[in-house]
Amino acid sequence: MKLLWMIIYNGILYPLIFFFALIASIFSKKIRDSMVGRYRAPSILKEYFKEKGPNSKIYWFHASSLGEFYQIKTILEGLKEGQDDLVCIVSFSSPSGFDNAESDAMDLKFYIPFDFPWTVRGILNTVGPEKIVFASYDLWPNLVWISRARGIHINLFSVRIKKGSLKLRVLIKGVFRVIYSSVSSIYTISEKDMKGLCDILGDAQGPRLRVMGNPRYDLVMRDAIQFRDQDVGDMKDRDLRIIIGSAHREEEEHLISAMVDLMNTYPDLRVLYALHEPSESAISEIKKKFHDQGHVGTVFRKKTELALPSDRLVILGVVGILSKLYWQCKIAYIGGGHSTGVHNVMEPAVARLPVLFGPRYHNSHEAEELMANGGGFCVRDKDELLSTTKKLISDEKYCKITSLAASDVIYKNVGSTSEMVRYVLSD
Repeated sequence: MKLLWMIIYNGILYPLIFFFALIASIFSKKIRDSMVGRYRAPSILKEYFKEKGPNSKIYWFHASSLGEFYQIKTILEGLKEGQDDLVCIVSFSSPSGFDNAESDAMDLKFYIPFDFPWTVRGILNTVGPEKIVFASYDLWPNLVWISRARGIHINLFSVRIKKGSLKLRVLIKGVFRVIYSSVSSIYTISEKDMKGLCDILGDAQGPRLRVMGNPRYDLVMRDAIQFRDQDVGDMKDRDLRIIIGSAHREEEEHLISAMVDLMNTYPDLRVLYALHEPSESAISEIKKKFHDQGHVGTVFRKKTELALPSDRLVILGVVGILSKLYWQCKIAYIGGGHSTGVHNVMEPAVARLPVLFGPRYHNSHEAEELMANGGGFCVRDKDELLSTTKKLISDEKYCKITSLAASDVIYKNVGSTSEMVRYVLSD
C-alpha cells in the first residue's frame, strides 16, 4: 500500500500541486515569493553548512506559517538551553512565517525545498539532520519517507484531528495512514485528537503516540507576563473599547455596520480596528467606509509608545503590536471566522477579554476551549454580534465572569513545553 501511494504522490499528486502553484504564482505575490524561496533553499542551505562544517548536531523544524512557528518557538528555546552544540534550523511554507518569525534560538530560517525525491535527497545530504520536527499538519511525504529510510527521527507535534476532518474519510484516511505510520513519534493536543489519530492509523505500526497539549499557551503566557505585571489596570478600569483583531475582507460589511450601530448606541464606546493585512489602500478603504456612516477614524502607527488615543475610532496601521493592545480593551472580536479560519484567540484571552469570532472556528482548539469554558462566543452575523456585545456592555458582572473564563483557559493549559522538550530529546 505504501509503495502504491508513493507512486501516486510522485507520479500524479505532487506534479499537479507544483503545476497549479506555478500558475497561481503568476497572479499571487505571496505564492510567488514562496516558490522563489523554495527554489533558492538548496543553495542557501549549502552555503550555510559549508561555513558551519559537518560536525554539528542538527535539528530541523518545519512550520507552515507564523502561527505554527509560535508553537515551535518555546521548544526551540528550551532545546537550546545548555546545548551549545545544537543547531536548530527552521523551514517555512508561507511568507508570513518566513518574513516575521524571530528567535535567538533559530540558527537559520529558510523556505522548505520542493518535495521532489531528488531535491529531498540533496537537501538531506547537505543538512544531515539528527531529527526533523513538524508542527501541526504541514507534512511533506517525500521528506518523511526518505528521511525515515535514512534513519532520521521524524516528530510531529500539536496534532489536531477534529470531528468531521477530511483525514477521517475513507480514501483520504488511507493516504494519511501511510504518511503518519512513517513518522517516528506523534504528539496530539488532546485525548480527543488522539482518538482521531488512532482511527486514522488503525492497525498500522510505527509512531510513538503521546498526548502533550499545546506549547503555544506557554509562549502566550510568557509574553503576557510583562503586561500583566505592569499597571495595565483592572478590567473595570479600562476604557470601554472593542478591539477588532485581524479582520478579513469577508467580514468587513457586517463588522463595520455593527460597530457603527454600537458607537451610535453607546456614546462612551471606542473601537480599535485592526486589519488582517493593513496595506495603505486597505486602511484608506476602511476609513472611507466608516466615514460614509458618520465616524472619522484615526490611524495609529506607533510601535513603542502604545497608549491609544482617546478618539472613538482608531485604525491600526502597523503590525506586530496587536497582542500588547488587547490590554487596553474590554471586548475582542477576532477575525478569520468568516474566511479561512479564526486567528489567534489566545492573546485576547490572556489579556482577560471575552472573545467573539465567526463560525469558522473549528481550526482552533483554543477557540473551542474558550466556548466550552464560557469565555468565547461564536457570532454568525451582525445580529448575533450586536446582541452578544450589548449584553457584555450592559451587564458588568457578566462581562467580568466571561473575561475570567477566557483567561482561565490559558492558565489551565500552560506547562507543556518542558515535557515536550524532554520527549523531543529522548524519543
